[in-house]
Amino acid sequence: MPSVVLVGSEMVMVDDIPFPSEITTTKPLSLLGHGITDIEIHFLQIKFTAIGVYVDPEIVAHLQKWKGKLGTELAEDDEFFDSIVSAPVDKYLRIVVIKEIKGSQYGVQLESSVRDRLAADDKYEEEEEAALEKIVEFFQSKYFKKDSIITFNFPTTSNIVEIGFSSEGKEEPKTMKVENGNVVDTIKKWYLGGTTAYSPSTISSLADTLSLELSK
Repeated sequence: MPSVVLVGSEMVMVDDIPFPSEITTTKPLSLLGHGITDIEIHFLQIKFTAIGVYVDPEIVAHLQKWKGKLGTELAEDDEFFDSIVSAPVDKYLRIVVIKEIKGSQYGVQLESSVRDRLAADDKYEEEEEAALEKIVEFFQSKYFKKDSIITFNFPTTSNIVEIGFSSEGKEEPKTMKVENGNVVDTIKKWYLGGTTAYSPSTISSLADTLSLELSK
């Protein structure tokens, strides 16, 4: 997995958690969207993770069709987010844990969400099942303490995702790579898939930022 460099001192606060405004994988990627995942229980908002979406700024060239649209319009446009998911540029998700959970809980949630989407699209075969089992296994033994970081790196060069995890500032020596294209695309859609995505606040933020970038 390529090393990731946090660039510059400028930080964006997402629910009191600092995210660098830019990171470098193989090239500089900008923080274009951020948000949280949460659930409401008995009128209490329980926050689980903060999310930063880093994308090659060149993505704007692939979204010219939506020039002049407001962020509120884009947030409701699944075709727009399909274009973000499929655009041939590097994308990187940095997810910071707010509420401690077991890694196995996160892995199973990811697996079931991705599996349900693949099954609905009639794309869930043995290869996809095996790839998802690898992801569950990767998270199984981990414990997500507060401020632990999960990363998903989607390089343009091939349809893979590199998943990483670090806790208490230590990089885990182990990362994993998923090479099943259907699973990779569906993980992207889980986080970046418009109105059906996991975190509506992240989608709204991404739409607002790209609306501004497209108006330049």
